[in-house]
Amino acid sequence: MTYAHPESMRGHVAIVTGAAQGVGKGVAVALLERGASVLLVDIQGDKLRATTAELRQLGRAEELVADLRDPDSAPRIAAAAVEAFGSVHGLVNNAIATNEPKRFVDITLEDWALGHDVGPRATFLLMQAVHPLMVEAGGGSIVNLGSGTGTGGEPRWGGYAAAKEGIRGLSKVAALEWGRDNVRVNVVCPFAESDGVKLWKQFAPDDYTKAVKRVPMKRIGDVRSDVGALVAFLLGTDATFITGQTIHVDGGIGCFR
Repeated sequence: MTYAHPESMRGHVAIVTGAAQGVGKGVAVALLERGASVLLVDIQGDKLRATTAELRQLGRAEELVADLRDPDSAPRIAAAAVEAFGSVHGLVNNAIATNEPKRFVDITLEDWALGHDVGPRATFLLMQAVHPLMVEAGGGSIVNLGSGTGTGGEPRWGGYAAAKEGIRGLSKVAALEWGRDNVRVNVVCPFAESDGVKLWKQFAPDDYTKAVKRVPMKRIGDVRSDVGALVAFLLGTDATFITGQTIHVDGGIGCFR
């Protein structure tokens, strides 16, 4: 996907979590290339500051260090976006956290809590925080990041899969309730050179290699030109009748889901 009109998102304000690296950074780049103003959020302060400094060459980018395990971070993030740019039109819930893959019977409550606090709980709280701002702005769009690990299942990733499917459930309900407010909610499930995929490759190299071989297009997605471009489309004015959908941007590996 290469369409990137430099003015197509001018005046659009978006929040991207987990934006210091990987998919989040790729999404932020795609949005800035199209003229959007972006608040980058991450827990990794030094890396976030470096990324924001780099991305300011593309457009209006601000940063906020936040720990999404803290429930108070959601209103703080929404307020920071309004303070920096005046409004909020888009939200990308990309941040997730997980420990190393484990057999189902070995998953601990700590493993479970980490994934669910940073995943569905933070997603839920951020969606609640931005909804009134989007209504005030006349509408908006939310893209939540899911995973083929959830939609299709993957051994030893039980907690992660559950967290991602929890996000999909929230997204469907919000799409049904918020359509009348002109607030759209969609889910994107990427298979790209993200930090999560790199972690998977590190801890389960055989599973990773087998998965890549199953990709019909025989490559891994690019976080900016494949994933970021799709997210930008869903946030923008060309997708105003798309809501409640789960889209796999994975080269076809999830075509059976």
